[in-house]
This record gives sequence, C-alpha cells and structure tokens, in this order.
Amino acid sequence: MPTIIINDEKIEFKEGMNVLQACELAGIEIPRFCYHDRLSIAGNCRMCLVEMENSPKPIASCAMPATDGMKIKTNSKIVKDARHGVMEFLLINHPLDCPICDQGGECDLQDQAMYYGFDKSSYKENKRAVNNKYMGPLISTIMTRCIHCTRCVRFSTEIAGVDDLGLLGRGEKAEITTYLEKAMNSELSGNVIDLCPVGALTNKPYEFQARPWELKKTETIDVFDAVGSNIRVDSIGKKVLRVLPRINEDINEEWINDKTRFAIDGLQKQRLDKCYIKENERFQETSWKKALDRIILQINKTSSKNIMTLSGKLSDVETIFSTKMLFDNIGSNNYECRIDNVRIEPKARVSYTFNTGIARIEESDLILLIGTNPRWEASILNARIRKSYLNNNTRVALIGNKKDLTYDYEYLGNSLKILEDILNEKNDFSLLMKESKKPMIILGEAALARQDGNCVLNVCRKMCEKFSIVDKNWNGFNFLNSSISKIGALDIGFYNESFSADVQKNIDKFCSNKESVVFLLGVDEIDMDIFQNSFVVYIGHHGDRGAHRADVILPAPAYTEKDSLYVNLEGRILQAHQCHAPLGDAKEEWKIMKMLGDMLGANMKFKNLHELRELICLSNELFREINVLHKNKFSTFGISGEIIESPIVDVINNFYMTDPISRSSKTMAECTSDILKLNKDALIPND
Repeated sequence: MPTIIINDEKIEFKEGMNVLQACELAGIEIPRFCYHDRLSIAGNCRMCLVEMENSPKPIASCAMPATDGMKIKTNSKIVKDARHGVMEFLLINHPLDCPICDQGGECDLQDQAMYYGFDKSSYKENKRAVNNKYMGPLISTIMTRCIHCTRCVRFSTEIAGVDDLGLLGRGEKAEITTYLEKAMNSELSGNVIDLCPVGALTNKPYEFQARPWELKKTETIDVFDAVGSNIRVDSIGKKVLRVLPRINEDINEEWINDKTRFAIDGLQKQRLDKCYIKENERFQETSWKKALDRIILQINKTSSKNIMTLSGKLSDVETIFSTKMLFDNIGSNNYECRIDNVRIEPKARVSYTFNTGIARIEESDLILLIGTNPRWEASILNARIRKSYLNNNTRVALIGNKKDLTYDYEYLGNSLKILEDILNEKNDFSLLMKESKKPMIILGEAALARQDGNCVLNVCRKMCEKFSIVDKNWNGFNFLNSSISKIGALDIGFYNESFSADVQKNIDKFCSNKESVVFLLGVDEIDMDIFQNSFVVYIGHHGDRGAHRADVILPAPAYTEKDSLYVNLEGRILQAHQCHAPLGDAKEEWKIMKMLGDMLGANMKFKNLHELRELICLSNELFREINVLHKNKFSTFGISGEIIESPIVDVINNFYMTDPISRSSKTMAECTSDILKLNKDALIPND
C-alpha cells in the first residue's frame, strides 16, 4: 500500500484517498465545514488547510489527492496562522446571535471557532444581512448565518436528486436559495438541517422548543416504513421533540426521510390514553377491569371459530406473538397480517423479503422495478438506487405508473403482461437481463395485491431461474414491503393458510357472521364497513379509523413508548427502545394479551418481556440475532396462471400520511398542502 508522512509519522492509505482522509487514518482531526464524506468535494471553506512539502502555500486537504511519499504537516505555525485567518474571514459577516440560535450547543462553527479561531478580529465594518428564504413547512432559514459551504446544495442535487437549491450571485452577493421561493420537493429534505454546519437551516417544527443539553437522547429505530432506519429520539418528559438519524452503513447510512423526522408531533395528537366502551353509539370512558370484562363476556358468548384478529402496519413482534399464543390457547387460528391482500408465499421467506439487502443495491448493474414507487414506499432505499445509478451506471427499468424517481429509467409500460414477454424473450429487456452480471428485481405490493398476484409472483420466480438473477453469491429477487410489521408477523406464523387464496374476500366472509368478534391490533388501513356485523376490539394508540368503528377501545403505547422488536424489509431483526413512559393508562399489547389469557384460563407461558422474547426465539431462531442479515434459501413459490391485462394501481397516494401517527401530524398536513398540492405534477415526468 502507498504511504504518506504526516507530522513525521508514516501512514498507509488506500489509493484514491485525499489528504484529509489520510490524516484521519493517522488519528489527526482536520477542521472542515464544506467537506462531507458522502458529498462531492467543493473546497469552499478552506478550513482544512495543511502544509505540504515543496508547496509555496497551504493546501486544501479535502481537494488534494494523497500520493505515495507525500509529506504533510498539520500542526505547524503556517497551518495555525492559516486557520486563524480563515476563521476570521468566516466570522466577518456571521451574526452574533448564538443565544437565540437553535444550533447553539451543537454548532460546528461555534466549536471550531473556540478551538481554531483567533481572539480578535481586524474587521470593524458593518455585517451584511441576507433575506431569509422560504423552503417549505419543514426547514427554517436564517440566511445571514450562511457561510456558503454548499453542503445543502450538493445534497439536494446528488443524494436527493432534486435541483431545488442553488447558489446565486457572486462575492458578497452570493446567496443559497430555492430559486423560485418554493418548498423543497424531496422526501429527504430534512437532512440538509443535519448537514448545515451553522444555524442557517434549522428544524422549523422544533424551533425554540429546547436546548440540546436539556433533552433525553434514546437510540432506537423508525417504524414509518419497512426500512427500519436507525434514529435517535430526543425527548423531554413524555414529549418527543425531534428525531435525528444514526449512522448505519447497511441500512440508512446517515439519512432519514421527512416523515421519520417530522411526523412525531402526531404522537401527541388524537391519542388514546383511556379505555372506552361504546354504549348507545357513544363512547364512554371506563376502567381496564370493566373493558376487559366486556370483552371476556363477548368471547364467552361465541365460538372460538368466530373470533379473529388482524395486525396493523405498526404492530411489533411481541404484540403479534402474544396475540397468536392467546388465540392458539383458545382454539382459534383466525389471525392474519396480510390485510393488504398481497399474494405472497408465507412459508417461503425468500418470497417476502428484500433478499439482496439495501447496501448491496450498489453492486447491481441492472434493476427492474415492478409495481412499486420506491421514492414513496422506501425513500432511503430509493436513495441507494440513485447512488448506484450515479456511481455504477446502473440501468433501471420500470413497469408501472410513470413517476419521477430522481434518476433516469427505461419505461416498459403499465401492464404486468410485459413480464411474460420478458420471460419468453419477446421483449428487448430480456437481452439486458441475460447480459447483466448482478441483475435485481424489486417487486412492489401493487403488483401482488391483485387477483393475479400469485401468477405475477410465479413469473418473477421463473425469471430469476432463467436469467441467473439468483445464484450462490447473489440473490436479486426482492419484495419491497411498505409495512414494518408484516415480515415479523409472517416469520412467527401470524397468518391463516385457508385465507391465502384471497385474504380480503375471506376476511369479508368471516365478518359477515353476526356472532364474530374481531381484534384489531392498530388496524386502520382497511374498509371498516366489513365489520358492521362484528363486535370489534381495537387495541392501539390513536383515535383513527379502527377506533371509530370499535365497540371496545384499549389504549396501547406508540413505538417511542415501549421496548419492542421489529423486522425490516430485508428480514433483519431490529430493536426499538423506550424513550419515555406510555401516555395515560396505556399498556403494552403483550400485557393486555397476558391479562386476557389469564382471565380466560389460557396457558400464557410468560410473565415478563424477557420470558416472552425467549419464547419468540424458541419459535424462530432468527430472532436470537439483532441487526443480522440472513441468507434465505431460494425455493418454489407462486402459482401458474395467466396474468390479467389491467393497469397497476399504486398503493401510496400521499407519502406524508400513511399511518395513524402521520395522519394525526399537523406538520404532515402542512406538507400535504404545501408540497403535494402545490407540486401535484412534480412526480410525473414530462413525456
């Protein structure tokens, strides 16, 4: 390996590294504002200056490639004087408003000015002022603070794939702006807040809420989509004030989407914190004992074959497993997680997981998207596809509705019959599949939530076998699930095989029985009219559609209020941690099932969360390992048949409101109004 001499010490480095990265290998901190590992190099701020042998002046270490034998000094007088000078220039126009700045306490400029700055300034002229810019309901701007590092501009162009931000003007007239003073039209826009090294771009909903040192910081995971992004939740008491990303190279790198970051105000709105019983078509507040007694009375009045439970989008593994245990004990197997009617093979894990893995998307040279909009269904995953498209020239094709995915793709049409043509080599895309070294299929819920979903699944499996999409070192078959709960539910067997042919039809048929009792575990995304003849028990945390239809409501904690397990779209087991105690009288769902089981005389084999998790591990050994990506054996799945000639209907119509928490969020309502309605044509490219 090549070597570089830094402060008289030899350091080995990899080809392609710059001097700044080589210095970090040596354990030397180089100050910087504009440089970021995941963005292109701009060399704007000049804070990273170092001394290089035979160079007449200091060099910008971020923009200088490291070469074999190069000699660098990072602590010489020339370097210290240069940093003093650069910091003095940066502070010429920076306002002295640290006491009222939301960035105070976690500001890069503040920290570096203390460590590398000078104790006086040569400049006495008046500071310039810059008008604030409108960037939508999520990002607050105080542009006088901007130091023109252009991190936000490079992020929006390179990572988010939108050209909404740019630098206009020159010299002291230079300004970062959204050009036309409109909202930034990206699902990842909030990441520019983290990237801004000063207080120019801050979190608008969090504005003036708290200081960083006042917050309790809890590392957990996101549940708004199936990616399972690693996050940090900052809270005071029982109120979540903000969400920040945590670095996980295998899942979300260091980005999160705007729903993850900003929908948290919905955790305080329309919450269920008391038990309710419906009497004379009106909800009456009641105690836990009376509510549970009412449920037991109804269960005892009916046969176990007439009792059913459905799991929702945000249900954790403990909730689903304890519910399944209760139902098995009372002699009912009427439990189901496939309420979206997606035709997958529950016994073949390879058929319902993202087998390639999110990180390995970057290795693919050809991606076929079938009935999916990854920009809305999994924004972080879509950013990986864009990264692969930019860095590896990955070719992307789409079968489905035309949409702006932030990268170019070949549009094959909106009929799944095209899959049969590709399989039978009647479509030109077949040749690309043959020639590709690491092809990928990404199959969306919209492609399988149809009458012919099993046939579509079967054709995709045959394509994998014919075009070597799956081999011993590569599995390119992927199902893109949009719900964090479904894969965990399937892994522990929370489904009824007799429902598989048409889950929706079988649920409707079951509920037509006037004696039926239905438990809804946070289920809100289903037609509630089918329960008009049923006795409905709703267990959840928001007064959404399911709660409105319920006969008994039992309050449960939201994802920030309990320790729980989830399984992301890759099949990776992830652990969420409690940020604060549940609101009101809410109890964890597994505790509710334990109480019901004890009252019914069922043999619930656990007394606490530890024992419950041990039972989960005994039922499926995969749950013993957290954050591990397992290889799934490729097997037969799908049913032979003809694919119907009909257009694909997307499963998400509003990115900002997909679950009870985001539907309760005022911030997400503003995004729906300001971004979706005002930019309703933005996601549809011109023909």
